[in-house]
Amino acid sequence: MRNRVIIENIQPQLQGGRYFIKRIIGERIDISADIFGDGHDAVRASFFYKELDAKKWNEVFMTPEVNDRWTSSFTPQKQGYYEYKIEAWIDHLTNWHNGFLKKYDDGQHMGVELQIGAEWLRKTAAQYAKTKATALTKMAALLEDKKGYEKAVSTVLSPEFHQLVYEFPLKQFPSTSDVTYRVRVGRPKELFSTWYEVFPRSTAQKLGVHGTFKDVERILPRLTEMGFDVLYLPPIHPIGMANRKGKNNSLTAHANDPGSPWAIGSKEGGHKAIHSELGTLDDYKHLIKKAKEHGMEMALDLAFQCAPDHPYIKDHPEWFTWRPDGTIAYAENPPKKYQDIVPINFETEDWDNLWKELRSVILYWVEQGVKIFRVDNPHTKPFAFWEWVLREVHIVDPDVIFLAEAFTRPKVMAALAKLGFTQGYTYYIWRNNKHEMEAYLTELTRTEWREFFRPNFWPNTPDILPYELMGAGANAFVFRLLMAGTLSSNYGLYGPSYEFMENRGNANGKEEYLDSEKYEIRLYDWNHRNRLTDSITRLNHIRQQNPALQDTYNIHFTRTDNDKLMSYIKLTEDRSNIIWCVANFDTAYPQAGYVEVPKHLLGIEGRMVNLKVVDLLTGDTYHWFNEWNYVELNPAKWPIHIFKVEIR
Repeated sequence: MRNRVIIENIQPQLQGGRYFIKRIIGERIDISADIFGDGHDAVRASFFYKELDAKKWNEVFMTPEVNDRWTSSFTPQKQGYYEYKIEAWIDHLTNWHNGFLKKYDDGQHMGVELQIGAEWLRKTAAQYAKTKATALTKMAALLEDKKGYEKAVSTVLSPEFHQLVYEFPLKQFPSTSDVTYRVRVGRPKELFSTWYEVFPRSTAQKLGVHGTFKDVERILPRLTEMGFDVLYLPPIHPIGMANRKGKNNSLTAHANDPGSPWAIGSKEGGHKAIHSELGTLDDYKHLIKKAKEHGMEMALDLAFQCAPDHPYIKDHPEWFTWRPDGTIAYAENPPKKYQDIVPINFETEDWDNLWKELRSVILYWVEQGVKIFRVDNPHTKPFAFWEWVLREVHIVDPDVIFLAEAFTRPKVMAALAKLGFTQGYTYYIWRNNKHEMEAYLTELTRTEWREFFRPNFWPNTPDILPYELMGAGANAFVFRLLMAGTLSSNYGLYGPSYEFMENRGNANGKEEYLDSEKYEIRLYDWNHRNRLTDSITRLNHIRQQNPALQDTYNIHFTRTDNDKLMSYIKLTEDRSNIIWCVANFDTAYPQAGYVEVPKHLLGIEGRMVNLKVVDLLTGDTYHWFNEWNYVELNPAKWPIHIFKVEIR
């Protein structure tokens, strides 16, 4: 009841500690809180953190800022879970020292104050181990020596005494934050990754031949050259025969139609089996090994759904929904129908065994060497399941990354990220002008979303050919690519369709590809090069060479005088790497205008502008001496400037 300090509005935290925030190794966490007490006595505060299973807390003194806001920070150097809290108190030793300085300046005699100070020093010493308390007790004795008044006063006025008071606070009746808060610290790839999606069955060298894992190995050097570090394959499991879909999602499948890889399971096996035409488990493990040698990790599609002839349906009929006529219910999202897919009934009475089986699926592939999963439609499965299974997997292997493919409502996407998904697909694909894009990135990086949601920008997917790219030429494809890779540190492509600029939409008026690869095998010329292939390669190597582009949350939008031009800067904390992008949203015509130099952001307030800017796409160099500088972008050449800035 003698606590006199209030602690409020602790940041960052999610719902009072219900969920953990996310960081990676070496990414600083800035802590702040409103901390204040009654009256005018001196308040002190400390920030405590530790690894979740550690016994000893690390203490960092907090710094008072404006209007009773206190701050601190720490930079985790190890992967795993941490917890943190705040403690604050009235520090009577500091309070006495502050008063002593004011009274001395007022010309008062300090004899009694020295005696009071000695008492506070001894009380403080009692809180510390003998080795630490010695300095305090010696100082108390000095202050109590009435014959050494002048020496005692000068000692109290010295910087050394001020430092002693700071390093050894007197903690009495401390207030502590109501709960401890959590942070999950992951590996660097969680924040910086470059994905390429390819259907392995479309990697063969001859028309009409089903590709294999060996064929995928053949294109690894090409993908490495282009700068990708994650190779994502759609489901590699046996594809159902029952209700198999034909070309363009037709209900009639011909003998040579391969079906959708997301219709998982047949008499060959289910989620722990491999489609026989792709190869064997040993072939897949060899592909994982070869990809690693090329600097890439393999991502496996995790789709918890079944074809009507999946072994689960025979072995565990209680895990599915059955109609009154005895038929099994297939997946629907009215008016859409997915006759070749059967959803799992997570409300089954046998939910405990179901959960354990699905956990075993993930851990099986982790054991084979998979460290990344792209999770199909996680928003159609219970939140509680995901929170449990993601935690269970991370206990076994904290390196595992989960990308949530959830193009759904914002609160649902947020919930999945809070529950533990490492990255998430985004609305980037539908943000098509300067104001939409700035507003969206600001939401992702300057609000609470920053603490839990790691965006992964994809300009296309096998399910989505956006209207912006339907009928579009190379200008639009290059533009959407360069935007994705400079706005977000995580980005990906449904690769061949994007780099070969497929732009034919389905006649149904929806954002879907005509002749979708989901239902047929393609033949690609993997030796082909074009403007887009070159753009991808340049972009990815620029990203690899510039740390400023390896973070999403360091983006700052700056002013232009042309609404078609969007200007944004990314920079490292020490400003050793500054990337300034100017994008032209008009993919048909050149646009020109002036961009403002943000002197405060660049740390050159009060100085003349003197910047050397090098366009990393073209190699052109410019010297800017004005606060507003001219830029011009022809989309037929490059729709974006990616400037590397040197402050002279």
